[in-house]
Amino acid sequence: MLFDVSTLDLLVLGIMIILFFGPDKLPEVIQKVTGFLRKVRAFSEAAKEDVRSELGPEFKDLELEDLHPKTFVRKHLLDGDGDGDGLGIEEIRSALDPRAELAELADAVNGEPSEPSEPTGRTGSGSSRAASPEQAPAHAYDPDAT
Repeated sequence: MLFDVSTLDLLVLGIMIILFFGPDKLPEVIQKVTGFLRKVRAFSEAAKEDVRSELGPEFKDLELEDLHPKTFVRKHLLDGDGDGDGLGIEEIRSALDPRAELAELADAVNGEPSEPSEPTGRTGSGSSRAASPEQAPAHAYDPDAT
């Protein structure tokens, strides 16, 4: 419903209005309220037209609802209907998806070999350790301390 008002609330409001104004003045009050709403609507439409005319001919198709942040993001970023350089929803999801990093971290914590991000052969350190997982320590941390 309108503004999350139930039918029972509207019914109670209607009964209160009838009791407050009485059946004799009720048509006059309804006419005044509808006249006020028409004036407010006309004022808002005139304000929109003034904004459009002041912005110039480039903004003739401007809808003020498009300036709401949620609508702006939905229209320009998620749909990608802009000038072609908008981001698609899949690119945003893949950029913000932490699954790959979490899987790599889980493999490192569990001691499972993962695809190396660094070259395995180190030179210049003088150590003769091999880079195979069998010769590497089982844990890179002290399991008794944790």
